[in-house]
Formats: sequence, C-alpha cells, structure tokens
Amino acid sequence: MPAGPTQIDDHEPTRAPALWRQFLPYIVAFALFGAGLYALNKLLAPVDIREVANHIRATPWHVTGMALLTTIAGYLFLAGYDWSALRHIGKPLPLPVAMTGGLMAYAFGNTIGLSAISGAAVRWRVYSGLGLDGYDIAAISTFTAASFGIAASLLGFSALAIHPGALGPILPLPHGTIRLLAIAAILVVSLPLLWASVTRRELRIGRFRLHAPTLGVLGAQLVICVGDITFSALTLYILLPVTEIGFPTFLAVFSAAMMAGVLSHVPGGVGVFESVIIAAMPAGTPIDKVAAGLLLFRLVYYLFPFALALILLALYEGWRVLGRAPTTALGRRLSVVEPALRAVSPLAPLLLAVMVFGSGMWMSLSALLPPMTETSELAESFFPLAFVEGSILLSSALGAGLIVLSLGVVRRSLGAFWLTVAAMLTGAVFALLEGVDLEQASALLVGVLILMPFRRAFHRRSMLTHSALTPGWIAVMVAAVAGFGFVLFFAHKETPYSNELWWQFAADERAPRALRAGLLAALLVGLGGLFLLLRIPRFRPLPPDTRTLEIAGGIAMAQNNPDAGFVLTGDKAIMLSDNREAFLMFGVAGSSWIAYGPPIGHGEACEEVAYSFVDAARRAGARPIFYEVGPDAVPLMLDLGMTLHKMGEEAVIDLRRFSLDGPDRKRLRTTYARAGRDGLTLEMVMPPHDPALLAELREISDEWLTAKKSREKGFSVGRFDPEWLERWALALVRQNGRLVAFGNVMTTDSHAVASIDLMRHRDDAPGGTMEFMFTALMLTLKERGYPAFSLGMAPLAGLDPNRSRRVWDRFGSLIFRHGGSFYRFEGLRAFKDKFGPDWTPHYLATPTSMPPLLPLADAARLIARQPGAGSAIRDAG
Repeated sequence: MPAGPTQIDDHEPTRAPALWRQFLPYIVAFALFGAGLYALNKLLAPVDIREVANHIRATPWHVTGMALLTTIAGYLFLAGYDWSALRHIGKPLPLPVAMTGGLMAYAFGNTIGLSAISGAAVRWRVYSGLGLDGYDIAAISTFTAASFGIAASLLGFSALAIHPGALGPILPLPHGTIRLLAIAAILVVSLPLLWASVTRRELRIGRFRLHAPTLGVLGAQLVICVGDITFSALTLYILLPVTEIGFPTFLAVFSAAMMAGVLSHVPGGVGVFESVIIAAMPAGTPIDKVAAGLLLFRLVYYLFPFALALILLALYEGWRVLGRAPTTALGRRLSVVEPALRAVSPLAPLLLAVMVFGSGMWMSLSALLPPMTETSELAESFFPLAFVEGSILLSSALGAGLIVLSLGVVRRSLGAFWLTVAAMLTGAVFALLEGVDLEQASALLVGVLILMPFRRAFHRRSMLTHSALTPGWIAVMVAAVAGFGFVLFFAHKETPYSNELWWQFAADERAPRALRAGLLAALLVGLGGLFLLLRIPRFRPLPPDTRTLEIAGGIAMAQNNPDAGFVLTGDKAIMLSDNREAFLMFGVAGSSWIAYGPPIGHGEACEEVAYSFVDAARRAGARPIFYEVGPDAVPLMLDLGMTLHKMGEEAVIDLRRFSLDGPDRKRLRTTYARAGRDGLTLEMVMPPHDPALLAELREISDEWLTAKKSREKGFSVGRFDPEWLERWALALVRQNGRLVAFGNVMTTDSHAVASIDLMRHRDDAPGGTMEFMFTALMLTLKERGYPAFSLGMAPLAGLDPNRSRRVWDRFGSLIFRHGGSFYRFEGLRAFKDKFGPDWTPHYLATPTSMPPLLPLADAARLIARQPGAGSAIRDAG
C-alpha cells in the first residue's frame, strides 16, 4: 500500500495562470459594471435623489397599472420562445406546463441576469425534469438565443432605418449614413437566414453550421420576438416622461440599450442599460424623471415578476409539504402545472439567495439615503439621537450580513438559513422603529414567509463557515461595495467631504450618518468575504492511510456501482465527509485535481464533500475536475457550477434479458460455440486465492503487457497486484485445463451490478477468447441472480455534433471516427454493441465551457501513472 506523500512540484507554477483564467471574465464584467456606474454618475450629476423619490411616488396608479399589463404581455411572449423551440425540435410539452416553465425561467432569469440563469444549470433543471436530454436542452438554448439576437437586431435596425436620429446623441454620424448602415445590417442578417430556410441547406459560418427553421417556424418566432421586445419597450416608454420621441424611435433606443446590457454580461445589464437610455434622451428632458422611470421599470419589469414567481414556487413547496391535497382550488391549479414547478423547484436555494442578497442590499442602501417621506423625518425627530444613529448602523450591518449570508443560502447551509430568518425579522422591526418604513418591513416579513416552506432544502450543517468564494461571488461582493459608494456619494453629493464628517452627530446631519453606515456595510461585507476566503478548507492530497481506506471501502461496498471499489487501489487521495458517510477519490496532475467519478455515499454527505473538494482545489490554485460522471450526478455538477462535456457512453447489460437466443445473437452464439469446440471453459473462483494461482496469473499478465508494449496503469483502472486481486472474484478461462486468460470481477455487497477490471490473456490464446469470457461470465452472473453487468466505457461514443453544435463534440466525434490509428474507438464500441447493451452517457465536468483538452491531458497522465503527474500516488514497495 502507499507508503507516504508524493511532492506536488509542477502544481505550483501554474497557479497564477489558472487563477487569472478563472477571474478574467468576472474582471471584465466588473469593469463594465464600473464603467456603467461612472457613466451614470456623470449623466445623473444634476439629479437630486429626493426629486427622483418624489416622481416615483407621484406616478399615477393607472400608469403603473398599464406598465404591469404590458409586463405581463411581454412575459407571455417570452414564454413563447421555449414553446416554439420545443415544437421546432419535435418535443412539444402540454401548453400549461411549457408556458409555466418558460414564465418561471424568464421571471427569474431576467432579474438575475441571462448569463447566470439561462445557462446549463437552469435549462437542465427545467427540461431534464420534463423528460428532455442534454442535446434537446442545448438545441432549445441555441434556438432561443439565436432567435432573440436576430429579432432584436432586425427590430432595432428597422427602427433606426425609419428614425435614424434615434441614437443621434450617442452616434455622431449623419442621419443618411445611419439609415444606410441600418438597411445594410438588415440585409446581412435576414438574407442568409431566408436563403437557408427556403433551400433547407446548412449555413456554414467558419467551422459552425446553422440549420435554419422552416419559414413557418421562422415567422412564428419572429412574431414572438417582436412581441417580447415591443411590450418590454412599451413598459419603459409608459413610465418615462413624455418627450417628442415617438415609440418607433424609442424602440431603436431600447433595442440598442438592451443588446448593450446583454453583451456586457453584467447581471441584468445594471448601469449599462440605464446609461444608454439616458444618453439617448433628447436635450432638455428632465433627467430626474428619466431616472425615476428607469427605477420604476426595474421594479415593474424585473422585481415584480421575480417576486410573483418566487411566491408561486413557495406556495407549491408549501403544498408539497402539506401532502399535495388537490381538493382546494389552489391545489387543483398547482396539480395542472406541477411538472414545471417540480422541475424549477431544485433551483430554490439559488433563487432564495438572490432574494436574500437583494434584501441585504436594500437594507444597507436604505441606511445611506436621507429620509424620503415626512413620516420618516418625523420619526427621526421623535426618537433620541442615539437610537436613530444606532438603528441606522444596525440596519446597515444587518444588510451587510444578509449579503454575506446569501452565499450560505445558495450552499443550503442550515445555519445560514436560520441566521437569515433572524436577520430579516430583526430588520423588519428596526424598519418600523427607525422610520416607520412599512414597505421595507412588509417586504422582509414576506421574505421570511417565502423562506419557511423551503426549510427541508437546507440540510448542510458544515457549509456556513467554509464556503469558498468563487470568482463570481467575489465579483458580486465587490460590486455590492461599489454600489454602496455610488449611492452614498450620489445621495449626498451636495455635502462637501471633510474629515469632521465622521465625528458629527446631530439630528439634522444625515450625510455623516450615511458615511458611517456605508463604511460599516462595506467593512462587514469585506471582512465577511475575507473570513470565508480564509476558511476555505486546505486539503493536502496525500495517499490514504489504512483507517481512511477502511472507511471509504465500507462506504463503497454499500453502493450499487462497482466502480466505487477503485478507491481500494490506494493510488488516489481520499476526501471524507465530516460525518464519514461519503467520500471522493481523486488524483492531482498538472493544474488539475481530478476526481474519479462523483462523490460516493449518502446524498447530503455527497453534496458536502463535493463542495469541499471544489473549494480545496480552488484554494490550491487548481481546476477541480470530475472524470466519468453519470447522469445521476449531473444536477450536483451543475449546482457546483461545472460544465459538462460528454466523454462517451457506458455499456450496461440487463442480465435479466440477456441470452444467446434469437436472430440478434447469432454471431454471439457462433463465437461461443466455436470457443466450446476449442476447449474453452470459464470458472469463477472466490477469494482468498491460492498463491500458486496468483503466480500463474502474474505470468499471464507480464506476457500480455510485453505483447502490448504497455505497462501497468492506474487511477481509473486496477493493476496487477496480489493485494488488489485478493479483494475480488476471478474469472478464469482455461483451454483443456490450461489457464489462458483471466479477469477480476468487481461488485459490491448489494450485487446489483458487476463489472470486470483487468482482462489479460496469453499470446497463444484462441481467437475470440475475450468475447467468450464476457459471454460466459454474463451467463454465469445471470444464474447467480445479478441483474446487470457493465462492459465499461466506449470513449467518445455518442457525441453528436449535428445536435449539440459544440466544438468539443465536433472534435471528439472526429477522433472517434478517424482516430483508429492510435486507438480503436469505433471497434471498441462495435465490440460492446454486439452484446445488446443499454448505453448510458458519461461526462467530464470542468469549471469552464472551453474544450477540455488540458483536463483530459492531465487525466491521461494520471491513468498512465507518470511520476511527474504530481498525483498523490505511490506504488507499493
């Protein structure tokens, strides 16, 4: 067994580049966010925040009501995107289910940001729960994104062609030039698409191919896109002050602002969208009214649907907790759309974390703003100064605490859940005391009511204080602090800064109070983030000791998957959960920590150890990788923020249906019968094994390795080691009594699935020996009551670039078809296919969507057992 740790030398030099690659997209997004705030600050220089608040309160109810109606209409068109895409790919769903799923996804997605919510995790959660596979989900995502982009471009360019002066303030070009450019852009976008749709040919753009929909589908999608963009633009148009800009002209402005927000990858396009709208307003337009309209638009078009969808999800969760009683009117309605709500429900921790984060931002920012109503000013004058100062500081601190706790909420921490509930209840009390702020108090109480039905989702007891801050969370926290600074200086820009402000305490001195509250909130967010960074678990990937192997082996033998037994090879580091009910085995190579398979054990403990592994790898400056992940672990991988790349397919034989009868088994019967005439027989022997037998097997193994010009491998396969073989039954193939081939049969205590690890034979073994061994072994296992047998992976099998359009699938499919000179990919698939297996996809889970060439190269080094791989592997002496 392993004797000691291996030094991880080549791991360190790659740390900085790996971290740089992880942080680069977030640095760019944050830079754009900062640029948007800077532009807003310049554009809003003459605006008084009290005037903005007054304009919002003065907005007539009928205007707000019209904006709500156009919002609802816009979201109905949004849901039509996915409904149309499902019909286009031939996987239609019932209309109530498809529309509910689409409405929920877009209600959440528009608020959180398209890049955060419409990616793999949400699409997979919603549509895999409704029976669609990964290729279908990728097709829907591509179809809807392309439809939106094309329609938004056509609509914006059309509006510019009709009203070329719409973007005059930000496009310093003659109107005639703008019109010509817009018409040219329309032709460039539409003509190739129409040509491809009419001819039904593929449109090649570089190395990509685009299959255009039919003209009917194209027309329906165009109507949906136009309706979506028109009603969302109309919502903002209603809320903005009356100007000489007509709605068609404003449509061009809105389309440009929306595309700028999407391309910036800033969640919700905050700052970027507003800057474009304000810059495009005609000279003389009251900027304070424009700012009020934009703020109302955010509330009506983004927060209102988000809150409504979250309340509906909470009602559904409460209905489930109470036993799904369909007798009430609400129960009957929920029953109709239950498949869609059930598919969205696993996203609850992320959505609740967004709600908690938003609540924290609201509480902290409220402490920075001056009183906006007479009631608030009266409350400040009524209470003692010490109480007013203290309550504002406490409100700011509670808001900062909620911002930090939101990370624990998304990690399903039980401690974070209860601390969040306590903080929100306390915040509601102080909102009433410090300024009789009924709106904030009511919102916080509603937030607590939304949280409570999801109590069962928060089961992790060790995730509060060692949750790694991913680059995304770090960027969000830095953006929150930047937001504090923006609001503080914008709300009190008329107050000149001086050092004395920090020490001024008076009932009518609100700028010093806001300055202290802002500093406290920023410090708490920063210190909370720093605390979480320092609490990231440090784990040294050393070979396991005897006790760790015993615990992991016991967990592995209690599972159904025999591959869990590879933990007993001892050539991988082992990470155990805190309660010793789950483990994860992994090796280190280059800048990758590569886990073999998903975590193994009980569900909650598996989630805990998976997060700990990802956190520890990131602390070490490495990329966390999960190698050969099956479909059951896909939701966990997506929760971890991983991207899935298909590696191939596993061939699993249903032994209850397996036989040599029937026309499909003619070739197999012929080979089996010929092997019998050649004198081949199969024998299964159970451990402990005779040392003389193991010595004979060693001779066969050495002969096989010499013939293959190979050496022992590791990580995902076993090796010839007497201690390893002593753990398993052996399948022995003899020819007229002489041993010619063998394999070790792996299984677990449940005997649900069996598989074979080492498969080695003599040079002079008859042709078809291995095929005979598989056939005879499966018949033997069937007699012994085993329900299934795994033939292992067919690498790169099942990759379909025509459906996924992914670069990796194209590359992998090319190697599968033409890589026979260095590995028989197609031959291996064909060999296993003759046994009639069920093919199960397996994935490589990586932190990015880039083609996983480097992680696969690191995995190859681990499997080849190269000493320079830096893995925590050491051969037995």
